[in-house]
Amino acid sequence: MLSRTASNLYWIGRYMERAEFTTRLVEATIRLSALSGGAQADQAWRSALAVTGEAASFARSIENFSPFAVSRYLTLAEENPNSVRAYLGAARDNARAARNALTREAWEAVNRAWQSVRDRSSPGGGQATLNLVEAIKAETRGFEGAVARMLRREAYWFMRLGSVIERGDNTARLLDVKYYLLLPQGEQIGGALDRDQWTTILHTVSARTAYRHIYQDALKPWLVADLLIFKRELPRSLVACAAETIELLADLGELTGRQGEADRLARQRERYLLDTDIDGVFRKGLHQYLNGFINDNAALGQAIAAQFRFG
Repeated sequence: MLSRTASNLYWIGRYMERAEFTTRLVEATIRLSALSGGAQADQAWRSALAVTGEAASFARSIENFSPFAVSRYLTLAEENPNSVRAYLGAARDNARAARNALTREAWEAVNRAWQSVRDRSSPGGGQATLNLVEAIKAETRGFEGAVARMLRREAYWFMRLGSVIERGDNTARLLDVKYYLLLPQGEQIGGALDRDQWTTILHTVSARTAYRHIYQDALKPWLVADLLIFKRELPRSLVACAAETIELLADLGELTGRQGEADRLARQRERYLLDTDIDGVFRKGLHQYLNGFINDNAALGQAIAAQFRFG
């Protein structure tokens, strides 16, 4: 397989994962803001901008802050290169370039996802935004299903690799922003707002039911962190993403003969996760620990690009 095609496939996985995550974040924020109202609702939308890293770019835009403006900026804004619309457009461009490596189902899933937002300029308000979110989620789930039915060969492995690299980064950033930025000053840790925010995080990563099954306990922040970092049963946990990355690189290395720094960094990242537990994480500082993972993930992404000669 040409390195250019491998790069296209890898970035299809990353962009589709970004689109799904941002869509889920918008949905969860709508629900959280509906529970809160007033200044707390505004705080929920500011936290959504922080999770996506778009707070500064939104502030530079011509938009005045409002929940509607933020939801539009994150979903459909043409001027935002990190909107859901932009991610789906980029995924489609990469899919067109790698069309011969994709199954018909996978191509059609990416194309349908793009068409669901192509002619939209505003998400509407309230229920209309939730309808848009549900439509995009359905298309991204269709893409995941199409990829799951592909042959376990290079095309599948590169798209999955892109997805899990992106997924780990998204989970770490979501958890970090909640712990470090989300709770307003003066609010009680463990109070109603705090619980609603942790519930929102679980909703964003489809883990509310998983939490109940694993812990059979009331919602506790340190257990949410434990779930999202250390529980291999949860596909979006950091340790699950780390383990799958190692497996995918091994599969690609066996077929292509390209093994090296990316494999070493992937194993190192897994050791970083497994060398401690949630008590050790909080002793070190959750923010510092998650930033270590985010930095390691970025270095791993660069090593993958070099190892497989992307771009």
